[in-house]
Amino acid sequence: MLIYNARIINEGRSFVGYLTTRGNKITRVCEGVPAECVWEQETERIDAEFAWLMPGAIDAHVHFREPGLTHKADILHESKAALAGGVTSFMEMPNTQPQTTTVEAWENKYHLAQQSAYANYAFYIGATNDNADQWQKLDPKRLCGIKLFLGSSTGNMLVNEQKALQQIFAEAETLVAAHCEDEQIIRANMEYYRAKGMSVPIAAHPLIRSREACVRSTEKAMTWAEKYAAKLHVLHISTTDELSLLSEGSYLNKRITAETCPHYLFFSDKDYASMGARIKCNPAIKTVMDREALRMAICTGKVDTIGSDHAPHLLADKQGDCTQAVSGFPSIQHNLPLLFDLAEQGCFSKVDVVRTMAHAPADIYSVEKRGYLREGYYADFVLIKEGPAYEIHADQLLYKCKWSPLEGRTLKHRVKMTVLNGVIAYADDHFAEHSAAMPLSFTRN
Repeated sequence: MLIYNARIINEGRSFVGYLTTRGNKITRVCEGVPAECVWEQETERIDAEFAWLMPGAIDAHVHFREPGLTHKADILHESKAALAGGVTSFMEMPNTQPQTTTVEAWENKYHLAQQSAYANYAFYIGATNDNADQWQKLDPKRLCGIKLFLGSSTGNMLVNEQKALQQIFAEAETLVAAHCEDEQIIRANMEYYRAKGMSVPIAAHPLIRSREACVRSTEKAMTWAEKYAAKLHVLHISTTDELSLLSEGSYLNKRITAETCPHYLFFSDKDYASMGARIKCNPAIKTVMDREALRMAICTGKVDTIGSDHAPHLLADKQGDCTQAVSGFPSIQHNLPLLFDLAEQGCFSKVDVVRTMAHAPADIYSVEKRGYLREGYYADFVLIKEGPAYEIHADQLLYKCKWSPLEGRTLKHRVKMTVLNGVIAYADDHFAEHSAAMPLSFTRN
């Protein structure tokens, strides 16, 4: 395959050039126009028509709900939505039914993905207070990370015992990905509102799941990681206060890294009035000041990755007040175009988007030969077309739940083509007949 006339964004640069593949690997990434000998060698030639060409996004934070919650989502539908959104690899979280806290449950997810995934896949194992004997058995070259809930959690995945925390941070051979919200603060805030004896509005969500709850828990996680020199990735940073705890600069020089999500970069608490529970998520979307600080943190390197936290629910689950409506929403299909739009508006650069959605996840998680356009790397890449503008409608959505908080929004960028392991997996609203997905592998020292 030869992709030419492409505006390539890769490794901190943007230039017009071409890319070639052989089998499932990249063979050339070059500036300028292909020489005649290159043109003659490649049998499949694709004119990019000066669309943006970038490595496939690696989304290290998704909830695909399978097994057990497939009335909301499943691996087939959500991974197709991922491909349509330029995401070539995903890492899925453990709060399914049953929870992924045992070797058996973890292996079962791989079996399910082999049958239905349309994007490359990996799965976390969830930590509990007493399952070290499970995550210690797993091959670290297949395991993307250990998910640690230091705050509110589903089932028994809240880890609050000192012995368990010590063992996780001292002995984990993989990255520890932490959800940081302080459970005691959240409960106290909720009781305050319930004591008023009235319905708790959705707008109170960022006051219940407060910035103090986020900061207190993030400080705790960082203390443990620093004590044991562990590799910690703090998930879905939502406040400027947490940013003050993080260091700027290249993620390659950090043991403690951080993720934010597109919804914290786009929405603010002013949107609760019109969006209500459709944008209710954990941690809560907070103020315009927090949103602006997070956008700047993408530029400075305080925030290292952008993950979707794609968490589908039925619209029926989003009814009621703040105590009743569930948290989470689908987003993976439009996140990359949305971020390109924000880059066009000057919030950060397209180079920043590629770094945080492809390069940094690959490096931080030690993903083998993905996340870059490099000779010898897997041929996972995306063409993103600029214009004409279009409005997002429900009938365009590939999620099983068939709704999005972005419905009615207008975007300028769209994914034209997604190539997965050297195969055109998605192009112009059509999918390849057969999946080219592979399990991700990880290099460990």
